[in-house]
Amino acid sequence: MTMADDTEDVELDFAADEQERARRSAVLRHPLASFFHLFFRVVAIVTYLLCDWFSESFASCFVLIITLLSFDFWSVKNVTGRLLVGLRWWNQIDEDGKSLWVFEAKKTSRGNNIGTEAEARIFWLGLIICPLIWTFFFFTSLFSLKIKWLSLVVASISLQVANLYGYLRCKAVGEDGRPPDTSSFTGQHLLQRTSSLGCYEEDPPAPM
Repeated sequence: MTMADDTEDVELDFAADEQERARRSAVLRHPLASFFHLFFRVVAIVTYLLCDWFSESFASCFVLIITLLSFDFWSVKNVTGRLLVGLRWWNQIDEDGKSLWVFEAKKTSRGNNIGTEAEARIFWLGLIICPLIWTFFFFTSLFSLKIKWLSLVVASISLQVANLYGYLRCKAVGEDGRPPDTSSFTGQHLLQRTSSLGCYEEDPPAPM
């Protein structure tokens, strides 16, 4: 009797796992976060392409695009990464006054609030493709001798790549089960320079 009951429990667990996988692959649990994950960065790219058409002022275009990418940097770093893929990173000062970069990955479990597989694809595709587009803009500006646009493109690349680098480090935490090596000066220097562009960082939420 006991053996039959145990077998039934296992079958029920497998059924629940199948239902959980189907739900995660088919549903957008955070549609608003998914929308804003792409909104600011896509609008910034479109604005860059059409800027010459609706404004002759480079300063206005520069401010508008950097403002859009700053909103994107903040929303991706503080909101969409946590909701869609359960990842977050931030900088903190320890007791000795040293600056430390913290990278965390939330463990996936049934019933948690992490986004679905579709939302994870949206997150990573937006995070990777947009910096590649700005890199393409860098070479087109360089070869077409639009030197004044290079500063805008470099700033845009910095904002986009900083979040990509931070979340790749977070993903390494989740895959390895331990914090990644913190000796990478290049990546930390990029994050520090990007944080100084005017994007404020709110205090990290309570530990997961």
